[in-house]
Amino acid sequence: MKIMNKKHILAGASAVILFFLGSCRQFLDVVPDNVATLDNAFATRIEAEKYLFTCYSYMQKNGNMSDDPSIAGGDEVWQFATNAGYFNIAKGLQKVVSPYGDRWEFLFKGIRDCNIFLENIGKVPDMEEYEKRRWIAEVKFLEAYFNFYLVKMYGPIPLMKTNLPINADENEVQSTRMPVDSCFDYIVQLINDAIGDLPLTIEDPTHELGRITQTIALSFKAKVCVYAASPLFNGNTDEEGLKNPDGTPLFNTIYSKIKWDSAVIACRQAIESCEQTGMKLYEYLPDFQQYNLSDTIMTQLSIRNSVCERWNSEIIWANTQSNSTAIQQLVTTWIDPKYVDGTATKGQLSPPLKMAELFYTRHGVPISEDKTWGYQNRYGLHTSGDSDKLYVHEGYTSARLNFDREPRFYADLGFDGGVWYGQGQYDDKKYMDLFFLQAKYRQRNGFGKPNFNTVTGYYVKKLVHFQNVIGTGNNYSVTPYPWPMIRLADLYLMYAEALNESAGPGPEVYEYVNRVRERAGLQSVESSWSAYSTNPSKYTTKEGMRAIIHQERLIELAFEGPRFWDLRRWKEAAAELNKPITGWDLMQETAPAYYRQTVIFNQTFGQKDYFWPISETALTDNRSLVQNLGW
Repeated sequence: MKIMNKKHILAGASAVILFFLGSCRQFLDVVPDNVATLDNAFATRIEAEKYLFTCYSYMQKNGNMSDDPSIAGGDEVWQFATNAGYFNIAKGLQKVVSPYGDRWEFLFKGIRDCNIFLENIGKVPDMEEYEKRRWIAEVKFLEAYFNFYLVKMYGPIPLMKTNLPINADENEVQSTRMPVDSCFDYIVQLINDAIGDLPLTIEDPTHELGRITQTIALSFKAKVCVYAASPLFNGNTDEEGLKNPDGTPLFNTIYSKIKWDSAVIACRQAIESCEQTGMKLYEYLPDFQQYNLSDTIMTQLSIRNSVCERWNSEIIWANTQSNSTAIQQLVTTWIDPKYVDGTATKGQLSPPLKMAELFYTRHGVPISEDKTWGYQNRYGLHTSGDSDKLYVHEGYTSARLNFDREPRFYADLGFDGGVWYGQGQYDDKKYMDLFFLQAKYRQRNGFGKPNFNTVTGYYVKKLVHFQNVIGTGNNYSVTPYPWPMIRLADLYLMYAEALNESAGPGPEVYEYVNRVRERAGLQSVESSWSAYSTNPSKYTTKEGMRAIIHQERLIELAFEGPRFWDLRRWKEAAAELNKPITGWDLMQETAPAYYRQTVIFNQTFGQKDYFWPISETALTDNRSLVQNLGW
């Protein structure tokens, strides 16, 4: 089944529209009193299915610049200063009047519609009981997802376990926030209630891809449990002052190891379900070797296509309501040399230097730890030789930072002199579909031309499907894909993190990190750190392995959204998001002048920014709510 978006659902289901009547500001508003209309919505299977789609329609559209704060709201990419929306969060301009990215009212409406569905699906006469149970399970899962998203954003929330009756008085509507542990418990309970009635896999991919399965539910439960165990929610003393009007504390400030133990179990169950359904880390294997691709390019395509290849072997859950077309156009550089001033693509989302520095060296350790790499000279110049030609154009002078890096650096990033595979272009050395970027001032891929091009000197290559073709003029064909919400690599790294926090480093922790590293063309953690790191025993301690796992997640899942949330749940955002956003000196035409670090923006992040403010409107409508600290 193709999940329809909200606009189409409401346009095609007049019965559903009536459920949104009344004040949209009152998220605990009672259900409509037009009982006949409500009965009609569940009079037949067809009508009930429309309501099921309505419940799905509240899902966030991941990767969408107007619906996903994780893309532009942090420090992973930067934009032109005139851009607004979620970018204002990144610039430290969040506010309590109409907060940027506010989801409070919208998602509580989604929860209300889920409750309406659950309360009425039993009335449908022309459905088999097994199908009712499946739909009920899907909606319980969706309700869990909406509650989880609210908790990620706001922390403790009111729990709408049922809708209020029509004759509810004003006091019943004034609902208080529940302690955050109770919120997580309820979310896990909803998932557990759903799992048994969900199919293990989708049997009708043509019509049902994107709908919830047991494997998705188990993997999402693993993510919920990892969040509940993380420092933002587990023993967070910074939130000690957040209390309800009656004095009830909303955060348990005492750390609990049991939460990590629960996360270990949840992750293991999810991995077992993935294995049962035959899932594995994606590896690019072309149907035929038309281009005689090198191992280097094959590895890069395995990394890129783990995201861009639709429904590949690694995708546990992808959002069919998301649309990758727009973001691919926003991150792709201008390529056709015959149309230097063309505007087919924009390249507006630019990774800062901190993202380029995040990736490992070719030895699989941080650039600041590799004793062979020369960290202090990372901004110096280096000229590419024959051994570099599949990474940096042969004979091209670029920053030392761009040489001798791990495969994910070259798979994820475009840069001045960097080789790029795909898009129907050809290198002058006759490597099929290989071309390189020229990103200095007013060059083909550089700053200084209207309406497009990099802000920092780097581009996001990872999100661009290699089969997109940039033709002449404004012609640009895009291969869209549903946005991955959970990949197997994500699950493996969550499992390694939970194991390490629960019992410390050991063979199983290393195994699941190394599975991800192996696909990325790297040696094991043990061999890489032992042979090349200035801190060779780092992986043998819980603290050291924690740092390794965190960096591994930030690299492997770069530009997909998790960084925005991971930095918060680890309580590392205050340290990371107070660093300046920097890039190269884009107004320069020569390498010595261009490769100078330049401050673009001094980012700020305070303690209050770990959670969204509750809007003044919501606080006015419900006097029992308390505002998050600092707002």
